[in-house]
Amino acid sequence: MNDKPIIRVKDVMKSDFDLVDGMETVAEVLKRSEHPESKCFIVDTRHENDEYGIVLLSDIAKKVLAENRAAERVNIYEIMTKPVVSVDPGMDIRYCARLFENLGLGRAPVIDNGKVVGIVGYTDIVLLGVRDRLP
Repeated sequence: MNDKPIIRVKDVMKSDFDLVDGMETVAEVLKRSEHPESKCFIVDTRHENDEYGIVLLSDIAKKVLAENRAAERVNIYEIMTKPVVSVDPGMDIRYCARLFENLGLGRAPVIDNGKVVGIVGYTDIVLLGVRDRLP
């Protein structure tokens, strides 16, 4: 039997993230970004039956910069992924890492009771969940 305590997503997630409106332009979102270290933007729902979306900084690089599009003329909704794959704050980080591998993800929002409460990525899982807990 394994006596090691389970490390949960809530223990390693970043609680600071940028929640944006899909109608905002890429330029507007980049200018007002307060948490670039999360490497993504969570696109807010528009009504109660809507789903969250996500825009990674790599999406902006691939879909705006590489295609020579003006950031002032591209709305977030045009480049977002929706619906976003999310994780529960109570999930064991081992299962979160497996989910990321199986789906080809690098980060995901943490959703609790229908609200985004944080962001988790491989970096958080490894550095906070593994490295910082080594003897």
